[in-house]
Amino acid sequence: MQEPTVALVAHDHKKPALLEWAKANVTRLGQCRLVATGTTGGMLADNTGLSIHRFKSGPMGGDQQIGALIAENGLDALFFFWDPLNPAPHDPDVKALLRLCSVWNVPVACNRSTADMLITSPLFLSSDYQREVPDY
Repeated sequence: MQEPTVALVAHDHKKPALLEWAKANVTRLGQCRLVATGTTGGMLADNTGLSIHRFKSGPMGGDQQIGALIAENGLDALFFFWDPLNPAPHDPDVKALLRLCSVWNVPVACNRSTADMLITSPLFLSSDYQREVPDY
């Protein structure tokens, strides 16, 4: 895998947790092409110095833009710190993102523990690893 494309997304109540995690992993994230939903991407770029392509805010279509990236085989991993206790008006978009990750075999981390395990995996930045993409 050459410079994996990684998406960073967080619901409002989870943005501080994603920021803390990103700061702890800035070196590894800096080796990736980063994309994010608008508000999250701005917060991360401002506080980490990472270069991040910002899509629209999640409720304004950013979740769907990342979903399109998944469907076009343009995303290698999704770190989505979502808040299961505070339903968002764009919950169908959130569920669609998670569904697309499953359909297209894209690794997804929805909390800090899983994010830690994924980013520290020897396969994460390995050029030897090729994710199997289903042929529908």
